[in-house]
Amino acid sequence: MKKTIIEYFESTVKKYPHNTAVADSDTLITYEALGDIAKNIACQIANQQIRKKPIALFMKRSAYLPAAMMSVLYSGNFYVVLDYESPQQRIEKILNTLSPAMIIYETEYQDVVDTFDDHILKFSFEKALETNQRDDRVIEKIQREATSGDPAYALFTSGSTGVPKGALLTNLNVISYIHWLINCFNINSNTVFGSQTSLYFSMSVSDFFGSMFTGAAYHIIPKAYFTFPAKLISFMDERKINTIYWVPSALGIVAKFDLFRYCLPKTLEKVLFAGEVMPVKYLNYWKKYLPDVLYANLFGPTETTDICSYYIVDREFEETQSLPIGVPCDNCELLLIDEDGKEILDDSIGELYVSSPFVASGYYCNQEKTNEAFVQNPLHNNYREIVYKTGDLVHKNKYGELEYVGRKDFQIKHLGYRIEPSEIETVLNTVDHVDLTVCLYDKEADRLLLAYESQKDLTSELNEASQNLLPQYMRPSEFHQFSIFPKNANGKIDRKEIVKTILEKK
Repeated sequence: MKKTIIEYFESTVKKYPHNTAVADSDTLITYEALGDIAKNIACQIANQQIRKKPIALFMKRSAYLPAAMMSVLYSGNFYVVLDYESPQQRIEKILNTLSPAMIIYETEYQDVVDTFDDHILKFSFEKALETNQRDDRVIEKIQREATSGDPAYALFTSGSTGVPKGALLTNLNVISYIHWLINCFNINSNTVFGSQTSLYFSMSVSDFFGSMFTGAAYHIIPKAYFTFPAKLISFMDERKINTIYWVPSALGIVAKFDLFRYCLPKTLEKVLFAGEVMPVKYLNYWKKYLPDVLYANLFGPTETTDICSYYIVDREFEETQSLPIGVPCDNCELLLIDEDGKEILDDSIGELYVSSPFVASGYYCNQEKTNEAFVQNPLHNNYREIVYKTGDLVHKNKYGELEYVGRKDFQIKHLGYRIEPSEIETVLNTVDHVDLTVCLYDKEADRLLLAYESQKDLTSELNEASQNLLPQYMRPSEFHQFSIFPKNANGKIDRKEIVKTILEKK
């Protein structure tokens, strides 16, 4: 096993110099060209005497962003991709936590970058691209001194207090995880990814580094195609995309617009999904039109690099059922722990703990939150074994597969009963003409609310279904129609925005 991401990338460049590495709608960069760009900019970063420091990237989602990411890794530092569309306040909170040594930006964002702390070194990507300071001796020295434990990147999650937390992932985390991914799903130089997710989102780790390690092609699908998807299938066909890894909401857009009735992707072989619960009605739509494609439900938090369990769909499911999250990834141990810190060995619900080299080092500059989530294995004190408490509630089904029940912090206590909102959503998703549902809890009034996505007012139908299919304590008292649910920057349903919209209506 090689010790750094760069060593794997270098091997790929030597084997597949002329393969497409990254591409967007306008730009295509081969592996050889990507290596040249990254090494040149890395030498310019190294000239600033920066080592093992965070470097923020303020760039749009294009083929040049991966070049900037790889340049930071070549320089012996770690990167943080910022969401340029985020509110200024959130960006400033991240920068305050991060205290980056440098920010690499595109000149179109000059005005925003000028507002950042003057102590941060500002570095124009375009100017760096035009400047030639490449010195392979500098790169070789940095890589000789590198270790697998060096940080590779940090990804900032929302944080329950509103303060973003930066999960810090090392080279070893990425290498261990990508080894599982490429072996499990046969990712190789013939794989052509169609990427839906942003590069500041943990799901991007899989298809991006899966490409960099194997010589696969990484095609960035324009975000607009998921809002107005008329061009989505033609883009996939033009690029000969055979593998996608999307959030279920993105897959649901295809079903909602009934795109496959008019045209089918010609080269698609694998459909992977994660990030949210996958409604079975969406999966069944895809399977109806593309029955020979491999479908897999992947599950895991940012703190496990990306994924810790998976289920390759191997049987039929009714719309009232939930998809399993399956079995542990190779090199990953999953524990179900009860409220007393004991291991659950039957089909009872417990919190999921993860022990694996996939598990992050903790949260950058946040020892308090790190200590809360990254803990000694509660099953023993014989030696130091740090495991990650996911906050996810799961149980085993009759097949021995794990099933996701919900978030520990989403669990509702209503009318004396413990309720998982996902159970209500699964049942009411089956009502005709309902695209999707989100169950919410009004704690002050102790009542359940249901937001639903549909072009029709289905209040009476949903109310009737809840009366017939749900026990009294699980029946919503209000139903709120949305023609389309608001999405966050990752393409996932934005529950906070749904709550805000409902409150504004009152």
